Amino acid sequence: QVELVESGGGLVQAGGSLRLSCAASGRTFSSYSMGWFRQAPGKERNFVAAITWSRSSTYYANSVKGRFAISRDNAKNTVYLQMNSLKPEDTAVYYCAAAWRQMYSFGDPANYNTWGQGTQVTVSS
Repeated sequence: QVELVESGGGLVQAGGSLRLSCAASGRTFSSYSMGWFRQAPGKERNFVAAITWSRSSTYYANSVKGRFAISRDNAKNTVYLQMNSLKPEDTAVYYCAAAWRQMYSFGDPANYNTWGQGTQVTVSS
């Protein structure tokens, strides 16, 4: 099982960019599909993006499509979330998550068995 550590969060003005990183421990990272979720205060945790363990296919929530990009570097055991054209409504704690050889239902948090501690992203207007 992997352990996940997110980094790269911070405070940015609307229209700006941030890149989040999620570093994984262990030697089986390439066999995990990886997801990014976010949770704003008082709201449920929502799917943002996912990348599959095979072929690195990507999936996005409609709210971030065209602005965010997920990628992975298996040699570095790291998954990234490039966030552009940020909006105040993107403000949340962002979590990365790992799902062993998951190939469907990437938007369901229940399909992920390992989570990071989260990193705060704040977008000011």
